[in-house]
Amino acid sequence: MKTIVGAILAAMCVCRAVLAAQTPAPSPAASASAGNAQNGKGLYLKYSCYACHGYDGHGGAGARLVPMRMNQAGFSAYIRNPRQMPPYTDKVLPEQQAADLWAYIKSMPESPAASAIPLLSRIINER
Repeated sequence: MKTIVGAILAAMCVCRAVLAAQTPAPSPAASASAGNAQNGKGLYLKYSCYACHGYDGHGGAGARLVPMRMNQAGFSAYIRNPRQMPPYTDKVLPEQQAADLWAYIKSMPESPAASAIPLLSRIINER
């Protein structure tokens, strides 16, 4: 029985070693894609995103950005080929800057609930 358990444990160790050897190391692009919200804020101002999306990302003439419902990859893909805004190609906005912009938008606070705003709460309760 001990030899069977020992053989199973040895086989598991070999499998782990093989899997570890086959797992690629993270690419520099993957580790760099975390995004820097402070840099993103500068890009949000530089590219005048606020003109359509507002300074708080809650909309205006453009789509509401907060709360951001896209993940970073989806956001990056969308700004490269949008439906109703100018495209920001990789040449104009490199992937790291797109990650920074996404990080900044994700850092923007969401609007408070109507019940948390005294005047709106009073209006709702009067009905």
